Amino acid sequence: MVSLVGSFSCNPSNICSSGRGRYDGIEKLKKNIISACMAPPNVFTATKHKGSQRAENLRITKELKDETDVLIECRDVYKSFGEEHILRGVSFKIRHGEAVGIIGPSGTGKSTILKIMAGLLAPDKGEVFVRGRKRHGLISDEEISGLRIGLVFQSAALFDSLTVRENVGFLLYENSTMPEEQIAELVTETLAAVGLKNVEERLPSELSGGMKKRVALARSIIFDTTKDAIEPEVLLYDEPTAGLDPIASTVIEDLIRSVHMKGEDALGEPGKISSYVVVTHQHSTIRRAVDRLLFLYEGKVVWQGMTHEFSTSENPIVQQFASGSLDGPIRY
Repeated sequence: MVSLVGSFSCNPSNICSSGRGRYDGIEKLKKNIISACMAPPNVFTATKHKGSQRAENLRITKELKDETDVLIECRDVYKSFGEEHILRGVSFKIRHGEAVGIIGPSGTGKSTILKIMAGLLAPDKGEVFVRGRKRHGLISDEEISGLRIGLVFQSAALFDSLTVRENVGFLLYENSTMPEEQIAELVTETLAAVGLKNVEERLPSELSGGMKKRVALARSIIFDTTKDAIEPEVLLYDEPTAGLDPIASTVIEDLIRSVHMKGEDALGEPGKISSYVVVTHQHSTIRRAVDRLLFLYEGKVVWQGMTHEFSTSENPIVQQFASGSLDGPIRY
């Protein structure tokens, strides 16, 4: 089962006020707006990601060689929109325990491959495997892959006419048997886990850009406490720090790390919330939030390596991107 926090546009006229059934006008979207779930928010603790923790993360990543650890694999994936060829034979694997960054210039297909991984887009050519099983077409509630995926979009994809509480608890209000009081309490705990307090009754228009990002993250990690086996293994982030100032970016980057490593368990083996993929342009996000990098250029993976190898790569495309130089193969 692959669960998503979908990207969609919201028409306020389609959404009623409060109470169950408030989402009647978007019933058809519910299958694609299933929030990812993870460990209870109150187990998260703020962590400072020191060198020893990073080293452990790198060790885990390098040791995951068994094919049984492959969660998502893209093989020779192509995708075009009209006459514009976006992906031209992309191949890579995402393994259990990895923190992977997909980087590269604008317009090279980073967000497109993320949506293909999530099952929101189907490749024109090539194959996508989820836990070794080939995916056919788009994601659906009927797909049984044994893998849950949480997806947080760049725009946050919040319902403009719903409060923060209603946005974060969207799935639970519509698809759980939990009483509303319990959902509200869980929403408050989850918001606290991402550093937000006393914002439950605010509308998205009353939030800053960084706060919207954190609300979207909270929605992706809230879970139904009445169900078992609800944790995802992969979280996908599309430009999570885009448009944020350096300090706000650091907050989001540390939150991504904390969610991945479950705080106190950072030095232990990865748990069920083991892997995530970040699409980003930000150098700070590359340095702080991921361990392995895939560099997309002109629709292909032209380089991949560990984060510490990024600044010393001899690939001229990577060198230009890392330095920000106007001289090199990348042209604007």
